[in-house]
Amino acid sequence: MTQRGGAERTVLGLLEAFPGSRLVTSVFAPERTFPEFADVQVETMGLNRVAAFRRDPRLAFPFLARAWEQHAIADADIVICSSSGWSHAAATSAPKIVYCHNPARWLYQAEDYLAGASAPVRAVRHAWAGRLIDWDRRHAARAAAYVVNSNVVAGRVLNQYGRDAVVIPPPMTLDRHGSREPIPGLAPGFLLAVSRARCYKNVQLVCEAVESLPSERLVAIGGLPERSSGGTWTDRLTGVKGVSDAQLRWLYANCRAVVSASREDFGLTPLEGNLFGKPAMLLRAGGFLDTLVDGITGGFIEAETVEAVRDALTRIPSVDASVLSTYAEGFRTEVFARRMHEVVDGVLSTVSLLRTGLLQPTASRFSDTQQSVGTH
Repeated sequence: MTQRGGAERTVLGLLEAFPGSRLVTSVFAPERTFPEFADVQVETMGLNRVAAFRRDPRLAFPFLARAWEQHAIADADIVICSSSGWSHAAATSAPKIVYCHNPARWLYQAEDYLAGASAPVRAVRHAWAGRLIDWDRRHAARAAAYVVNSNVVAGRVLNQYGRDAVVIPPPMTLDRHGSREPIPGLAPGFLLAVSRARCYKNVQLVCEAVESLPSERLVAIGGLPERSSGGTWTDRLTGVKGVSDAQLRWLYANCRAVVSASREDFGLTPLEGNLFGKPAMLLRAGGFLDTLVDGITGGFIEAETVEAVRDALTRIPSVDASVLSTYAEGFRTEVFARRMHEVVDGVLSTVSLLRTGLLQPTASRFSDTQQSVGTH
């Protein structure tokens, strides 16, 4: 828990759905993530004592597998693992439900994850990959149930783990009616990109497309990438970092559209834009296929090229703001919580049947021995 991202918002939604739960995480930087975590019981691991890991958890890569395997979670009726690679290995005798944001990208989509990475980082990943894939699949086989954020991730989970998964979109926790704080120097009417500094996010493409459209302006939350051709971006492009929720609400309310050319596993920010009545122009790929209604909540970018992004930005559809807001409300925490409770109830019922012998355990595709809930 070291940044303000979609996965962190999902954890907030889980905590709201299951009040009184404690949060177990490897490293925690409260000053860099959402302030709501200040009211939560957070249990960390020994890795949290290393300041460098709190600044960038990727530096802890060689130690995370062992840390999760050795950190015992006791006194739990059930453990929900919000995971994109590590927490599904949590050491517990309780049944585990994995909310999988994506199978470990550094194992199964390494070129996306390592794009732009240094040679030493690539070497470490290559040296560990084989063992970690075995480790990853072994722990995936032990989960009671898999929940995923989109149909594209459900396909990856089936392909990599041999597991069927329930699709439950992550909750939208941003409150549309909260306070709004303007960003100094910004006038309404800009395009908005919300992204972290990862090459597969393709913010560079969006910046180049907007720069080629003299009438457009762009605000990039997370900052502007380095320009591939060198030099600086035009002053029509603005990067902002460390945005509060009040500032984020103002940005959504005052933008013209949300833009993303990223291959997202789900993609929460376009729905947040919809909540404020703003359309989204998104790459026709990944989780965006689940959430964008073409021509109604926005439009698609047809390819990962500057030309395709530019073309899409010249045909942003006119939308009915009230329709967009109503559509986005369907992704609220209340809906997420109800569906997650249904999964939890189903798992606990299955555990009860297993323990009474009325149901037999089943085998995973990647396991030589039978694995079942409540028995690992």
